[in-house]
Amino acid sequence: MVGGRRSPGAAGVVLASGAGTRVGAATNKVYLPLAGRSIVSWSLEAFARAEGVDVLVLVTRPVDADLVERVCRDELPGTAVEVVHGGRTRQESELFALRHLRTRIESGAIDTVLLHDGARPLVSTGLIETVLRVAREYGGALPGLQADDIVALDETGEAVTAPESGTLVRAQTPQGFRAAPLLEAYEKAEAEGFVGTDTASCMERFSDLPVRWLEGEESNIKVTYPHDLVIAAQVLAEGA
Repeated sequence: MVGGRRSPGAAGVVLASGAGTRVGAATNKVYLPLAGRSIVSWSLEAFARAEGVDVLVLVTRPVDADLVERVCRDELPGTAVEVVHGGRTRQESELFALRHLRTRIESGAIDTVLLHDGARPLVSTGLIETVLRVAREYGGALPGLQADDIVALDETGEAVTAPESGTLVRAQTPQGFRAAPLLEAYEKAEAEGFVGTDTASCMERFSDLPVRWLEGEESNIKVTYPHDLVIAAQVLAEGA
């Protein structure tokens, strides 16, 4: 509390409105079991434990309502989760979450928003808190791992060249940004029909907010294919 007023808080937005067909399941992959719980519940729990994250938003599909209810009721009892329906694209889903938070962003109650892929169940509370700290300090934060196994093509698109050392990063989530500029940038993108590759690309185009890179985590993998579930389960077992 500052001067009798509550200090601004952060919102964690976990995206779970995709289908995830490459994992080979008939259902949305984020609700598949992982170490006795659904994949998405691990991400939600990490955000719920993170210091400074006061609001937790889960972006879902209407068709997954029963699965969402089970996660919130059975796997995260006592955790307040605000549910928002997503859009046709990831960016539109993020925009819907930001519009859901608009009143609190404009009032200053929420000063930072962290956007996370629900298919990354192994994100640590420590990484979430670091992203939040860096985003508040600089305006934007993107965790990632330096890529040493990527080649580049020349201007013809046929010959392989060596990319400049240290310039390529495998982006991870959560990506964090000051809330008001983030909302403004997404509304501009919507108005112009621009769809970026991720949150940072949208901010780069429609905002002057600097985005700082920070070291991600090797364990912060995205569950995309069936073998990723096996790897994630092994990591959780080793950390038990």
